Amino acid sequence: MFNNCRISGSAYYAAVYTAAIGAKKDQRFHAEFLNLFDTVTQIVGYAKNKEEFTQIATDIHDELEVYHELYDIYNDYDGVNNIKTINDNAGKNPVKVDQKIIDMLKMAEEAYEKTNGKVNVAMGSVLYIWHDYRTKGIETPETAQVPPMDKLKEAALHTDFSKVIVDEDSSTVYLEDPEMSLDVGAIAKGYATEQVARSMEAKGIDHVLLSVGGNIRAIGIRADGKPWKLDIQNPDLDSEKKSIDTLNLDGYSLVSSGDYERYYIVDGVRYHHIIDPVTLMPAAYFRAVSIVCRDSGWADALSTAIFNMSYEKGLAMIEDMKGVEAMWVLPDSTIKTSSGYEAYRNHDR
Repeated sequence: MFNNCRISGSAYYAAVYTAAIGAKKDQRFHAEFLNLFDTVTQIVGYAKNKEEFTQIATDIHDELEVYHELYDIYNDYDGVNNIKTINDNAGKNPVKVDQKIIDMLKMAEEAYEKTNGKVNVAMGSVLYIWHDYRTKGIETPETAQVPPMDKLKEAALHTDFSKVIVDEDSSTVYLEDPEMSLDVGAIAKGYATEQVARSMEAKGIDHVLLSVGGNIRAIGIRADGKPWKLDIQNPDLDSEKKSIDTLNLDGYSLVSSGDYERYYIVDGVRYHHIIDPVTLMPAAYFRAVSIVCRDSGWADALSTAIFNMSYEKGLAMIEDMKGVEAMWVLPDSTIKTSSGYEAYRNHDR
């Protein structure tokens, strides 16, 4: 999604340095990390020299790493009570957690309510089954299977968000249902991206573009005074046309959800990772959805929400939200947009 930005290929960290632009003293730099949120984190920014940019990139990495450990559902970390710790104690004990977990879960509750349950971080029991079948299907395609519906329905009995008990006074989270588990994948990366971006802004950092696994947040504009120019991925990966649109962003977020990222094939049918809470199956309304708004956490949540509902319902929801725009790619590749989306479109493609 980074327009005209080279990506280097280190297994852990890489930085690409470019020459000064025009008469500006600031130079453009690029850094990449591969150890956070099981995805690629990219930072493009302007600084007076390599040392200054390295410090910015290091600060961003270190702050993101805190969120990465707190929101992890698979791994334990010394001295850290994270989402996995909460899941491990479901039906047993409340878990004392960092405020960053409580704040994220409060936003998750608001997203659950505003989207009529289309974003539900308490869907872990269902999503784990799909994750297991998808992983096996990718490793051994010849034996790939779709989870039995009776198994999914049984797991869905343990997804009641009201059983996620957050006690702010004692800083604890407790899952009342012992069969429940949290999966914060629909919100965590976007929420963490937003919080780190705000932290950088508070430090006076400007002219930085941050992408955490495609959750993109512009911190200000480019050093030459122009907005960041971002391409939106074509969900048809076999097409010679790699992007389907280009947007201008100034301090805004862009998040896309699609069926082309994490999926496996069963009997010639693609089964992706975005599961509709109602059907318990991968949503089939669209190939991709993109959200533009100020807050990356909300962009992340809403991209999942409207991927899981019809265009008409999704459009009504987006039009009712101030400062939020969307683009939908239908199965036949038709593109539809919300009423204010055009204002962000770059017309020099």
